Amino acid sequence: MQYSVDVILLTHKPGNQVMELIKAVEEQTYPIRKMIIMNTEERYFEKLFYGTRFLEKYKNIEVHHLSEKEFDHGRTRAKAVQYSKADIFVCMTQDAIPENNQLVQNLVESLTQQDDIAAAYARQLPLPDCREIEKYTRSFNYPEQSSVKAAADMDRLGIKTFFCSNVCAAYNREIYENMGGFVKKAIFNEDMIYAGHAVSAGYRIAYAADARVRHSHNYTCMQQFRRNFDLGVSQAEHPEVFDIVSSESEGIKLVKDTIRHLNKTKRKRLIPFLIVSSAYKFIGYQLGKHYESLPDRMVKWCSSNKLYWE
Repeated sequence: MQYSVDVILLTHKPGNQVMELIKAVEEQTYPIRKMIIMNTEERYFEKLFYGTRFLEKYKNIEVHHLSEKEFDHGRTRAKAVQYSKADIFVCMTQDAIPENNQLVQNLVESLTQQDDIAAAYARQLPLPDCREIEKYTRSFNYPEQSSVKAAADMDRLGIKTFFCSNVCAAYNREIYENMGGFVKKAIFNEDMIYAGHAVSAGYRIAYAADARVRHSHNYTCMQQFRRNFDLGVSQAEHPEVFDIVSSESEGIKLVKDTIRHLNKTKRKRLIPFLIVSSAYKFIGYQLGKHYESLPDRMVKWCSSNKLYWE
């Protein structure tokens, strides 16, 4: 069966990488009906494409501009889905580059292997400039083997049962509508919140290891702190998902496994940085989990998404 597929791309102050991404999506072997671009801050978008005639090469691109105040991780994606009528929509971010022209094909095959799969997310491979610790984190979160996760796996997988990433993920449109879509207000983590609700409703989440994108970041300790603060906030705001299983045990396992990896590969000199950055992550996460007891000024200072609090 041939399914109709739309791609939803979120951009913010886009650079040349976005042109590379659009070109890679348009060259996919599986036909894309429409690409819906939700761009934050029009002037940066226009600056990138002005005079290039790049977008004129592709007749199936639809661009919607919004201001930074209008942007929300959940609401913006939910609005984008309303512009789509496809059977399947693929959410992507501007810094995820398809590894090959089989990305969409592999996502669709993973998503449609069973009728009860709500979402299928891609494997994220590190970029060439990725630091060693982040490389290992990528392999920890995105292994070589594909899998399908359900509520019955919670005792074995813990929080990873709900793991899903809108860096690159495909969604079954019918299930999405039945579930009520993405939450309309989310500081972060709208993908895992949706996955958690779907698993609790009896659906499953697929990890498509053969659907690959290049995506990684070399965050500073303070960036990790703020990112994990927002992660903690998102979990505090959705206890119906994140109170079912613990996130902390998975974080501890990642740190221990990374230390073993650094020892094994003779990179012990990186362990102090790992411990310091992990401390920043943990403190940020714990503060985020308890943000309601913090002063408003401190909450805004800790968060990477300042406009969320206005």
